[in-house]
Formats: sequence, C-alpha cells, structure tokens
Amino acid sequence: MPERQFTALLFGLSGCLVDHGARTLAIALQHSGLNQRPQRLEPMLGALQASADECAEPLPGVEELLADLRQQQLSFAWLDDLPDSVARRLASPLPNGTPGQTLNGSRPWPAPDSIWHCLSGLRVEQLDGCVLIASEPRLLQAGLNAGLWCIGLATCGPLCGLALGDWQALAAGEREKLRAQATLELYRLGAHSVIDHPGELPACLLDLATRRGKGEKP
Repeated sequence: MPERQFTALLFGLSGCLVDHGARTLAIALQHSGLNQRPQRLEPMLGALQASADECAEPLPGVEELLADLRQQQLSFAWLDDLPDSVARRLASPLPNGTPGQTLNGSRPWPAPDSIWHCLSGLRVEQLDGCVLIASEPRLLQAGLNAGLWCIGLATCGPLCGLALGDWQALAAGEREKLRAQATLELYRLGAHSVIDHPGELPACLLDLATRRGKGEKP
C-alpha cells in the first residue's frame, strides 16, 4: 500500500470489515416478521443485537489489513447506521482500539454529515486524499456527496447478501453472475473503483494513487 498517498480511510462496518453479506439487519427483519427496513430501528433492538452476535466475524484478511494501516500510521475508522449498541457488538472482533462511529444524530445516509463528523474525529484537516470503502450503496452515496474517493465492494455486501460459507458454496457461474450484477450497480452509483472484497484494497489504492498523480479528482 502506498505510504502517505492518502489522508484517511473510512470503512463501512457490516459487509466490509465484519458480517460478510451485511446480513445483520436482514436476519433481524426476518426474525421480526418484516420485509423491509423500518424508519426507526430501535423497536427491533433485541432482534438486531442477537443478529449482530451471530454475524460478528471479521472478513478474511481484515485484521491483517488494519494492522498494516496502523503500521503506516494512516488514520482509519468505520461507519455504520445501525443503533450504536448493535454496531459495537458487530465491531467487537476487530483489533482493540479500532475507531468507529454510528450516525449519532447525523442525518441518515446519503446525507454526508456522518462522513464529515468521522473525519473530524480523526482530526483530518482536508478532504483531499480521503477514501471511503464500503458495500452499502447508501453509504457510498454519502461518501460521494461528501467529496471522497469511493471504492465499492461487490461480493461481500448487501447486493449479494450471502454469508461467506454460502458464497463459497455457490457454483462458479452463479458467483460470477451475482458479482457482475453488484459491480455494475456500484459503478452506476458512481463508485470510482469496485473490488470484490477488502483483500483487494492494496492494489486498488495503488491504482487510485496513480489516478491522483495524473490530476484526477473524486
């Protein structure tokens, strides 16, 4: 990963760092007998917490990725719009001290408020060189609205919606079909790059660094 090429990295939590397939909310909705996300999640808190306990598992390579960022002294944090107690349960398997925040009174995504608040908490002084990596389309749209470089994750987020074992059990053709559909949707949204999972991030950042060196702006 290119040192000092970037100012800060923000990650979605579910479907990016933990919870392959971003299934926490989907499982809670199923257990609650609902078929769509309600405006307020607090009445579902018990179901969400139980689902978070079930899904709180880092994606492959995430712990090594975060350790590399610490070694480079590159600021990073996670974001999620689940209730704070639920997000903290999801984040519990991450290395100690991994910073992160929920909306905390900010407007819902795709409003950019929570992006800016998170960067302020990291004491970032400029947007130049800030990157958002996420699989949730609403969070990526918030990142675009905030003026960040945005990298979409196709196979590990809600657009595919499968636990790691279920994803790996699919036939190769079915995986490719779902991956292609998710990739196309993220590019249509406006993502500057799309990769399958966080393990591909270092190579993607090298590409973004080259694009920035040529004068490209987000």
